[in-house]
Parts: sequence; C-alpha cells; structure tokens
Amino acid sequence: MTSQIGIVLLIGLIAGVMSGMFGIGGGVIIVPALIIFAGFPQTLANGTSLAALLLPVAIFAVLAYYRAKLIDIKASVMIALGLFTGVFGGAKIALNLPANTLMQLYGLFLLYASWRFIEPAELWQLILKKEKTDSSNTAPKSIKKPNSNVFLIIPLGIIAGLFSGLFGIGGGIIIVPVLSTFFHYNHKIAIGTSLGALLLPVGLPGVICYGLAGQFDVLSAAPVALGLLIGAIFGANITIKLPSMIIRKLYGLFLFFIALNSIFQGWI
Repeated sequence: MTSQIGIVLLIGLIAGVMSGMFGIGGGVIIVPALIIFAGFPQTLANGTSLAALLLPVAIFAVLAYYRAKLIDIKASVMIALGLFTGVFGGAKIALNLPANTLMQLYGLFLLYASWRFIEPAELWQLILKKEKTDSSNTAPKSIKKPNSNVFLIIPLGIIAGLFSGLFGIGGGIIIVPVLSTFFHYNHKIAIGTSLGALLLPVGLPGVICYGLAGQFDVLSAAPVALGLLIGAIFGANITIKLPSMIIRKLYGLFLFFIALNSIFQGWI
C-alpha cells in the first residue's frame, strides 16, 4: 500500500511539472502512468485522474503566470464554462465504449498530441539550420482578444471538455495549441490561460459520471493531487524563465511511445 502511494505521488509530481510547463491539466501523463505503473484499467484511470484534477492544484503556477502577465483571465473563464459543459458527455461516451476501442482511441489521441508538441516542420527547420532567431528573444504575439470571439472560445472549451471526460485529461492538450494556432496567442500566454481555465473544478460532471459507475479511486487521487500541486509551480517557473522548445519535443517523443503502447494494447 505504501509503495502504491509512493508511485501515484511520483506520478502526480511529474504530471505537475509537465502541467506547469505546458499548460495541461496533467491527465495526459497521469492516465497512461496509472495504467502502466499502477495497473489501473482505462476507465478507472480516467476517473481517478479527473478526481485529482478537481482541486485547484495549479493555483501557484497560475499565480506565477499572472504575476508575469502571461494569462488572459476572460478567455480562461469562457473556456472553463465550455469545459464544464462538455466533460460529462465525454465521460458518458467513455463508459459505454469497449475497453479495447477506448484504448485505441486514446492511443490515436496521444499520437495527435505528440505531433503537436514535436512540431515536425519546426524540427526540420532546425535540422537544416534555417531557424536563426531565438524564440525566447522575439516579441510576444499580440493576443487576439476573446470579447469578439465568444462563440469560438466557448466551443473550444466544450471540445476540450469532451476530450477531458473521454480520456481523463484536463483539456489543456487541446486548448494550448488551438489558442496558439488559431487565436494567435503567444505560446506562454496560451499556457497561462489554459491553466487558468483548468483551475476551477470543471471536471466535476465527469467525476460524478465515473463515480456513479464506480470508476475512480479517491485514495489514489489524493496523492496524485498533492504531487500536482507541488510539481506545477516548478514547471511554471521553468517555462517562464527558459525557452522550452527542446523540452516540448522530448515530451512529444514521450507521448509518441505511450501512444504506440496504448494502440498495441488495444489490439490484444
């Protein structure tokens, strides 16, 4: 029992560092880690991850981004509203899918996530030495103010909420690349805004859904949440102070191998 608590605490700590660095809730780390290292089935890992993310585990990371003026609070609130709306639907879908199908879908989702973090086109430019400008020294992109885009920002939250309930993630893996790519947010501001949206208990409907099906472990969720709380502030400080391009790509490679493992297990 003690070793199990130690494992899930370490999982939460690592997920917290990744959360603070990349603006994700941490579920994209927590779920596969619980499956691989703690022997959880997919839906139990999903529910436990969402339960751990209910607490404001990223509060210190959000404060760090806020002090650095790297968060758009209005957009965070609108995205949170969408997340709260969509997460229940995702959880219902997950609980009614065959386990192998859910595992395969999760693997495909992680392949997409790894591609977004690795960004092959950018990596190819670096290999050819065409990237001559240090991204950390360039001026931040202007934020596309969400006031005139309510009908786009809220649906973004709903879609992220569906993924959150379906795979037990926070939703930041969807939010950050969309804010950066389609709403022209500076990458660090997108991360801060995503963490701000995930600070509220937006996964509550999903947790209720998984809980009614007996698919979350509160004794594991608590140490995971503690690890998230501690790790997120370290991750935030790393991203705020240092260029995170190399770390992003290493993280993308990690997701790639986890995705292959999930898809392969789904075929068994």
